[in-house]
Amino acid sequence: MSQLKFDVTYSRGNSRIGELNTSRGGFKTPVFMPVGTQATVKSLLPEEVWDTGTRIILCNAYHLFLRPGPDVVRQAGGLHRFMNWPGSILTDSGGFQIMSLAHMVSISDEEATFRSHIDGSLVRFSPEEAVRIQVALGADLIMCLDHLTGWPVSLDVAREAMERTLLWARRSKQVPIQAHQSLFGIVQGSIYPELRRRCALELAAMDFPGYALGGLSVGESKEEFYDILHYTCEFLPADKPRYLMGVGHPVDLIEGVMAGIDMFDCVLPTRNARHGRAFTFAGPLNLKNARFAADFVPIEEGCDCKACAGFSRAHIRHLFSAKESLAWTLVSIHNIRFFQRLMDRIRQAVLQGTLGSLREEMEVLYPI
Repeated sequence: MSQLKFDVTYSRGNSRIGELNTSRGGFKTPVFMPVGTQATVKSLLPEEVWDTGTRIILCNAYHLFLRPGPDVVRQAGGLHRFMNWPGSILTDSGGFQIMSLAHMVSISDEEATFRSHIDGSLVRFSPEEAVRIQVALGADLIMCLDHLTGWPVSLDVAREAMERTLLWARRSKQVPIQAHQSLFGIVQGSIYPELRRRCALELAAMDFPGYALGGLSVGESKEEFYDILHYTCEFLPADKPRYLMGVGHPVDLIEGVMAGIDMFDCVLPTRNARHGRAFTFAGPLNLKNARFAADFVPIEEGCDCKACAGFSRAHIRHLFSAKESLAWTLVSIHNIRFFQRLMDRIRQAVLQGTLGSLREEMEVLYPI
């Protein structure tokens, strides 16, 4: 019996506000999860991530399986203790990594077989093993292994991957998990409505505690992405959390909420930070630019993050020029805080009925 508790406290159209509780505490939804692939959000201490308002992060079972290994994490007392993170943790099962290693992977109904990108060793990854790894890691929310396809993909190939995803979901449900853990099913089917509908309905019949939408924003047009996103949500249970995987563009977040999505994750805040790109509510800034060399205001006036409280654009630009890693840290703190402030604004806009206006504002600042 899943200990996950999810309550929708307000809805307007398809958009909704809720609260999701794991054994590690609760947080408001819609929620944005920073990515800590290797059991760390790059360049940040756990308390720095926590101070941004983040209460749940994502780690990756595939990467942690290869290094340091689930047995090491289990011996440390689980992923929370291993990485000193007090909040909730969601682990992705590795479907995206298997897709990204396509030239090295052989996939059958039984398992995915591939070569480790670290040492070239042969790895066999079955849906049962993916769940067992996440059980050993001790994450709160864990994912079924899915067969993800890129784009373009034919209807026949997408159907085969969707059917395999359903097969793997049924097998995943047979693996015992820890009392505090909740296993999510993942909807696949590319941009094909009939496949998405069937996958969503069959997963719903399996009665998972939550459902993820995978295989979107992988190369299809924005129109195709948004159309299938809205369509698929219609067939997912209204009383269960819905998670859109790997999506983080500000406009995409708002579109997702308009469709009825409750959870998001993306590397965008930290990856952009490492390249000097800061998100603000006046538009993006490239802090490596020479025009900031003597600009002594914070990254964003009015931002309450620790980077903006004590550091200027000029100093951060200097840190990038000097190749000092503190630059990554400061802009990562700011960017994650921006995304948490954006989620605050999205929730407020749902309450006020102004989500459409917020979307228009963000599309001007961050064109899609």
